[in-house]
Amino acid sequence: MTPFRADLLAEKRRRRERIAWFATIALAVTVVLGGIVGGTFWRWAFSDMPELPENLAELWDVRREHSVTLLDRHGALIDVRGPLYGAPVRLDELPPHIAQAFIAIEDRRFYEHSGVDVQGAARAVMANLRAGATVQGGSTITMQLVKNLVLTPQRSMRRKIQEMRLALQLERLLSKDEILQLYLNRIYFGASAYGVEAAALRYFQKSAAELTLAEAAMLAALPKAPSRLDPTSNLIAAQARAQIVLYAMEEAGFISTEQRDEAIADPAIPVTLEPEERRDPVIYGHVFDLAVQEAREAICELPSDVILQVSIDPELQEIAYQTVTARMDAEGEAENAGEAALVALAPDGGVRAMVGGRNYLESQFNRAAQAHRQPGSAFKPIVFLAALESGASPYTPYQDEPVDLEGWQPRNFGGNYRGRVSMQEALRRSINTVAAQIGADVGPEALVDMAGRLGIETELPPLPALALGAVEVTLLELTSAYATIANSGMRNRPVLLMRITNSRSEILWENPDIESERTVEEGNVLTLSTMLQDVVQNGTGANARLPDRPAGGKTGTSQSFRDAWFMGYTADYVAGVWVGNDDDTPTRNVTGGGLPARIWRDFMLAAHEDLPIRLLSAPAPRERSEHEERLAAFYSDLRNAFDAEVDAIP
Repeated sequence: MTPFRADLLAEKRRRRERIAWFATIALAVTVVLGGIVGGTFWRWAFSDMPELPENLAELWDVRREHSVTLLDRHGALIDVRGPLYGAPVRLDELPPHIAQAFIAIEDRRFYEHSGVDVQGAARAVMANLRAGATVQGGSTITMQLVKNLVLTPQRSMRRKIQEMRLALQLERLLSKDEILQLYLNRIYFGASAYGVEAAALRYFQKSAAELTLAEAAMLAALPKAPSRLDPTSNLIAAQARAQIVLYAMEEAGFISTEQRDEAIADPAIPVTLEPEERRDPVIYGHVFDLAVQEAREAICELPSDVILQVSIDPELQEIAYQTVTARMDAEGEAENAGEAALVALAPDGGVRAMVGGRNYLESQFNRAAQAHRQPGSAFKPIVFLAALESGASPYTPYQDEPVDLEGWQPRNFGGNYRGRVSMQEALRRSINTVAAQIGADVGPEALVDMAGRLGIETELPPLPALALGAVEVTLLELTSAYATIANSGMRNRPVLLMRITNSRSEILWENPDIESERTVEEGNVLTLSTMLQDVVQNGTGANARLPDRPAGGKTGTSQSFRDAWFMGYTADYVAGVWVGNDDDTPTRNVTGGGLPARIWRDFMLAAHEDLPIRLLSAPAPRERSEHEERLAAFYSDLRNAFDAEVDAIP
């Protein structure tokens, strides 16, 4: 080999080595730059991407706004605070045209792709380029679901990339039917309704399982623009979009041309309640608050979508509210009485109506359950029942005269005294001096014990003035005490909250079925009940008298006319009414036998309008002349004197 050729070969070898070296450097630089770019892209796209919950149960609950749904005793909707979440529905519980409507308009290839439909996305891009605007979207049902469950509503390329990746993950986690079922139960339909069941109730007042083809098409039209297509405010636009859904269903082979034409000819129309048919949330505000409070006490932490069923009867609740507001609007100002409250209980203790005040929007304070006020003479039946239990009778005589009980000198309303009276007359006329004497005879401790057995849960001080109701109780607990009297001594605790569930119909808590408890001997309670009927027929409760059925009750007025009460019952309902002022200022001489008794009577007349007449368990009082009562008192005196002489015999 010549020196020249050897040099040439060496030069070529060195050139190849340099090229290889530069190629190696270039590859290394490319790898490094690619890693940097890829890492930067990955960090940019996925650094803040939320994680999907790991199971279907968690997906049901993720990102739910707090919502409380109130149902009445029959399970009908009263009101919703927050979004309305429908009860979960399974695909096999729904007619096929519901799922088909959503698939046809939102994701025709839902059962073919793996979460991201590349073919559909390409078709949407081409359609948008041809139109010069966004006329089609490339999001699959799976992508829409992850967007609603875990992503923000922000529109950006990064969020779209995250949406695709999460959709692929979700498809590996759940089956197609599970994804579609979750989508139908979580998608937003406008008007605060989430899920197809909630939307069916909101717009058509029916369950999703009962939706017609036209109604299903209208619901499938809403997720695109829930506010703009709201059928209650823009029916024409909603029906036009529903027609597009029907044509898409025909193109997809889900329905025939005849079915499409029939649905278009008879389009869906939302059911809207007339104003007078709507349930005014003001009427149920105090009930709603108390139900939520009781629910928190029952299970501590409420889920985000809690459903509370209460014992309220909506018809009675509205009667109670209208009765209270009508009387107070007509008479309250003249009587210098600013507020009123009413509670009505069923014999089993169920709270059928509760009015906590005249206007919930102005004051959320519940005067039926939160206010502690002096019941005055409305407490006397508890005192007289303690006396009956100790051996007294309705005809036991007492002297209505000025008394001094260890420095306490109670006086009668009006300042008059009647001399010798029977215990029944003392209750009928609400005589304070006799009630004070009875209280002293049986002892304050016996009164506290009797109050607790009847249903007063507030801790009462054993003071002499307790006999005249100079303590504070709530209207709800005093009504409960009268319910025990109406039930012949069988106590049923008042029940408002019946059941707590979530939107998946899982029972989280249920009021235990507690049997009635006998707390007072039946004979004594029946005797008292007869005496309370006498109060309504012939005594201070005459304004509460019902024309067609027996009732028992008692008036109550606290010192300086600050509180006025009427408590009473029939065989069907027990109700209590309080009237007064929040600032504890006196009314203009309002007594329990006045405005409260008239409110009570108005409510009871309406509540019993369609009910058959039923007698009380206690016999009605026999009409007795004053002479007969005095004669009975005389013989009672003789018997007591004789008993005392017998006791004195050694």
